[in-house]
This record gives sequence, structure tokens and C-alpha cells, in this order.
Amino acid sequence: MTLQLSQPWNSAFVTAFRPIVPRLGLFFALSAGAWLAAAPQAAYAQGRVDANYEASLSGIPVGKGSWTIEIGDDVFSASAQGGSAGLLKAFSGGSGSGASQGRVVNGALVANSYVATTTTSKKSETIRLVLANGGVKDFSIDPVPPVDADRIVVTEAHRKNVLDPMTGSMIRVPGTGEVLSPEACRTGTGVFDGRLRYDLKLDFKRMENVKSEHGYHGPAVVCAIYFTPVAGYIPDRPVIKWLAGQRNMEVTFVPVAGTRILVPFRMTIPTPFGPAMLEATSFVTTAAPPRLAKTQ
Repeated sequence: MTLQLSQPWNSAFVTAFRPIVPRLGLFFALSAGAWLAAAPQAAYAQGRVDANYEASLSGIPVGKGSWTIEIGDDVFSASAQGGSAGLLKAFSGGSGSGASQGRVVNGALVANSYVATTTTSKKSETIRLVLANGGVKDFSIDPVPPVDADRIVVTEAHRKNVLDPMTGSMIRVPGTGEVLSPEACRTGTGVFDGRLRYDLKLDFKRMENVKSEHGYHGPAVVCAIYFTPVAGYIPDRPVIKWLAGQRNMEVTFVPVAGTRILVPFRMTIPTPFGPAMLEATSFVTTAAPPRLAKTQ
């Protein structure tokens, strides 16, 4: 999931956080995505999440953000916003927002658009993605960034069979069995965030109980997460090598009430400066009954 709030921060923490917590604005064309594989059902439920998150580095708060998700019978939307906080704000103030929206097809989320904007004292940038047929049909960055000859070029093939960062932060659990189970973690997908094309692979670590200050408390599934850069990056960048070599990153998922969608509750990434963590302080999720099929 990157929470969009993390991207403006001028620190190693920000650089490490951005590719993994996919800009939910944070945080991760879905008909071809393994994380949100569709499973036909008789009716599709509706659910909503209103969550607040806090980011910290070695236990010190450095940012806050919010995430709202609405899943209907045939459409969905998700939006996030946030900014630096605490001591970090005095050195590198920044804010960001993002949104993804699309259709619900056979219970799976199929995004058709994604936009993310970050603003600092030095600049503002907006990334837009148009998604169709399981990939990114078109994208833009405003203002256009300078060309770097060392950066691995993102080709048209790299933009196929990928998710946008925000929708890719959510896992669709197919079938009719238990939503929270080890099987939820045994998956992976490709993500394109407008610059970087990367693969994320999950694997089961453990089951546990979580409790927010307000809202959700109950079971959660914890997945290990592995990052593999594909294109759009500079190979010699130390943070890319660091992230690709990490084996201790993990993300904790909880369900959106009334659906078979899991979303991140907490994420932990080791850094040279201590653990970087993004965790929900408030997580309120509500369900609505599925719409009854029309009969003649």
C-alpha cells in the first residue's frame, strides 16, 4: 500500500516506503491481477472503510494519512491523503493525495483510472494512469521528468498484466471459504505506479489479532512481502538493491466488512535507521446487504 503521504518525505525512509506501500492515493487493470482474482458468486456485497494511519520510523511518528474505500455492487472508489508530521515536518513538510476508481466485475475490483499528486515546498507533481484490459493503457507525469539515461526503460509490454498502486494494495480472496486464511497470502502481482514497474510476491507468515484505537479489533493475516524491480528504475540505486534483498518486510491484512476484499492494516519495513511502520490508528468498516437480483 504506498500511502501517498509518505512520498514527499525527504529521507531514506520515504525512498524505501514508496515502492512497497503503493501510493494508496498509497498504496497497488485488475482482471488479470493475481491479488484480486475473480470468483463468480450469486450476489456481491457492499462495504466501506474509513481509516486513519500513522507512519513512524524507529517508533517516532513522521506522518499521518487517511484512506476511504467504497465498494458497491458494480462500482468502487478509493481515495487517500496525508502528509509529514512531527519532527520530520519541520525539516521536510509535504502532502499528497490519490484516488482510484473502477468497476466491480464478478466480485473483483477492476480499476479504470488512478491519479496521485504530491506537493512539497519545492515542487508539485501529478501522475495519472488510464487502465483497460488488465493493464495500463496510458499514463502521464506532470511536469514531465527529465530523461535519465541510466534508468531502465518501461516498455508497452511492462504495462500489461499490472495493477495500479492503490487498487493493488487490496487482496481479493476468491471462493466462499474463510476470508482470513494462509491461502490469502499465497499470491503475487505486477504493479506500475507511473514511473516504476515492479513485482510484489506475498507468502504466509502467521495469523494474529489486531486492535485499532477506534474501530476494528479482531483477526488478521500477516504476509511476508518481497519486492522485485522490473523497469523504470536505476540499477545502481542503493535503495533498490536494499529493498530487493529484504526478507523481513511484512504486511498485515484485515477484511472490508461485507466483502471478500482484504486491505492493509499495518506494514513494516526494516531500514538502516530502524523499522519503518505504517499502521492504522482508526479503522472503521461497515457492510451493506447485497443488492437483490431483479426478477420478472
